[in-house]
Amino acid sequence: MSKKYSSSTYFILILVIVLHAFAYSGESRRPFACDPANPGTRNLQFCKASLPIHVRVQDLIGRLTLQEKIRLLVNNAASVERLGVNGYEWWSEALHGISNTGPGVKFGDAFPGATSFPQVITTAASFNTSLWQEIGRVVSDEGRAMYNGGAAGLTFWSPNVNILRDPRWGRCQETPGEDPHLVAQYAVSYVKGLQGGSDSGNTGRLKVAACCKHYTAYDLDDWNGFDRYHFNAKVSKQDLEDTYNVPFKACVVEGNVASVMCSYNQINGKPSCADPTLLRDTIRAQWHLNGYIVSDCDSVGVLFYQQHYTRFPEDAAAATIKAGLDLDCGPFLAIHTEQAVRTGKVSELEIKYALANTITVQMRLGMFDGPSGPYANLGPRDVCTPAHQQLALQAAREGLVLLKNIGRALPLSPQRHRTVAVIGPNSDATVAMIGNYAGIARYARTVHQYGCMGVTCPGNQQFGLAEVAARHADATVLVMGLDQSIEAEARDRVSLLLPRYQQELISRVAMASRGPVVLVLMSGGPIDVTFAKNDPRVSAILWAGYPGQAGGAAIADVLFGTANPGGKLPMTWYPQDYVAKVSMTNMDMRADPIKGYPGRTYRFYKGPTVFPFGAGFSYTRFSQRLVSAPTTISVPTLHSDLEGNNTTTLMKQKTVRTIHTNCESLDLNMHIDVKNIGDMDGTHTILIFSTSPLGTKQLVAFDKVHVVAGANQRVKIKMNVCKHLSVADEYGIRRIFMGEHKIHVDDDLKHSITFQASLKEIQV
Repeated sequence: MSKKYSSSTYFILILVIVLHAFAYSGESRRPFACDPANPGTRNLQFCKASLPIHVRVQDLIGRLTLQEKIRLLVNNAASVERLGVNGYEWWSEALHGISNTGPGVKFGDAFPGATSFPQVITTAASFNTSLWQEIGRVVSDEGRAMYNGGAAGLTFWSPNVNILRDPRWGRCQETPGEDPHLVAQYAVSYVKGLQGGSDSGNTGRLKVAACCKHYTAYDLDDWNGFDRYHFNAKVSKQDLEDTYNVPFKACVVEGNVASVMCSYNQINGKPSCADPTLLRDTIRAQWHLNGYIVSDCDSVGVLFYQQHYTRFPEDAAAATIKAGLDLDCGPFLAIHTEQAVRTGKVSELEIKYALANTITVQMRLGMFDGPSGPYANLGPRDVCTPAHQQLALQAAREGLVLLKNIGRALPLSPQRHRTVAVIGPNSDATVAMIGNYAGIARYARTVHQYGCMGVTCPGNQQFGLAEVAARHADATVLVMGLDQSIEAEARDRVSLLLPRYQQELISRVAMASRGPVVLVLMSGGPIDVTFAKNDPRVSAILWAGYPGQAGGAAIADVLFGTANPGGKLPMTWYPQDYVAKVSMTNMDMRADPIKGYPGRTYRFYKGPTVFPFGAGFSYTRFSQRLVSAPTTISVPTLHSDLEGNNTTTLMKQKTVRTIHTNCESLDLNMHIDVKNIGDMDGTHTILIFSTSPLGTKQLVAFDKVHVVAGANQRVKIKMNVCKHLSVADEYGIRRIFMGEHKIHVDDDLKHSITFQASLKEIQV
């Protein structure tokens, strides 16, 4: 919750919540369908929970008229009163906690708010898959509780798993970062947490239904005259396969996600939501989605009205349904589908297929099982619990990234730093952080000065007061950066620099301060703070992202050493001159030296950085030792499958297509010892990269381990050659390159593994 309350008001608010919790009976929402109190419907076949879901789904669809079917194709699905089926709002959001962004969620009464975890980019910096899944589990508890109380739906259109391709994108904050493997692992973990873990497989029941969005190659909102409604992303098959589609495939294949959302933009001239190759042939046929495909909101209307993709509206309706779209977020299909059927442009059978996908998800959620179910007892007492709030604090702590720490300026000491000047436009950033700086007051007396009003920092009139505060304090904490007025959905950045006078404020305060100066940066996307990185008067830099409701407490705990930072940057921080060389409209990942194009992300960009992907210090030190790893791996294949490729990209390397080998037999295990050689307990993130014979570098595995001071922990890393060590060629074909692959454990350890083709007949 973002509002601040006085102590008495806060007590009253808590009392009201408690009273609501005790008063809750679990019966606030009448059954969505199949109410046992309704004698006209309780004996219908689709209401019999003992029958297989597909039988129930077909029975229900068979009872619907064409008009009833069409009114179920949109997010605010109409009721079918004669069959006892209520209306349903499909659009609810849970990116980092239940949100009222979508119309399906309504806060108030028994549910004044929900636990707000750090924004995704901050949580991703933890590199902690178990944390991501636990956050998903808590969010789904609160989602079910709110559904039971009539305050939310069960279909949450989260997570956002787009690759953070460009540092200017306003939605960088919503994504887990720039690396495909990292984003994929986040997606799988969060989806499993939301949906119920291993119980949410292709035939299992769902706790809530997650949705991976926005498919695909979507990461431009509004930049330099280009907007997401008109943008045609020109993407190579290679980049689709090894970058943009990787998280979505993981969502479906490994996470068993219940939904995928197609995006506004076109991909190579076709709207995502009307492209049968992307939807029907890939998501459904290749990845075997057991769920529904939904449009981004109004994107079916966008492809007709803004993109002029079809001549008539009924053609747009037909094109999307035939491509594999099952649900329209928006009214377009409800208005124009009947005409498409009447004119023979889409069949009623194709509409039935779409409804089968959406209704199956509702059946798996138990929405046709009456009031009973395994989650029926969840209510207000299960929202914002002390345990949930503690998890929000843990997540915020783990996501903080220490980028600079000269002479161990941090952690501060309550004994030596009794007075702390807290300065900057984000120093009381209740809305941006969903928390505030007040946590520092638990450790020291604070003197607060904004320095300038708002992150736009339009003037320097208040700099003098900030300098005075820093001059008389034992330590200075500058809380600077961005907020939603600078970067957000539909708001891309032009510059990577701090807004207006922020840089001058930092430099002047650092010069005036008598004690150590700590720069705390809040942002979703990267910022060029080279000046502060190189300024010896700026003792430390801590990136906080947008750390959620417990952000203030987490920052204070890290500043004073109650918590040891262990986060790593999930994205590259580029210098400002990078954006002068790169148009946001260029979707190519790989560098093109002939055209002066530097490439994107740590995988392909080789130029200077402010801070690299994976940067992040701890208050302690760790050493790593490779205990065991294979040196040679035999890749079984048929002689005819061993290929040499003569293209300029692949040179003449011998390769084996992943579809032509037995991938299940190609697991690779490594054992690594991690020792804490410092004097403080801490967590260490192991990042394992692979460099193929082509020189392509990519993150292939990571793990998080807590090690007490002086102790040693052995970590087992499991990889699969096909999944983690293959490379996509320019045709989008996954290949395993024969020869030496170099494995890098951070920058400390290097190990070589040689892949050799085993020319024998195999069973695939």
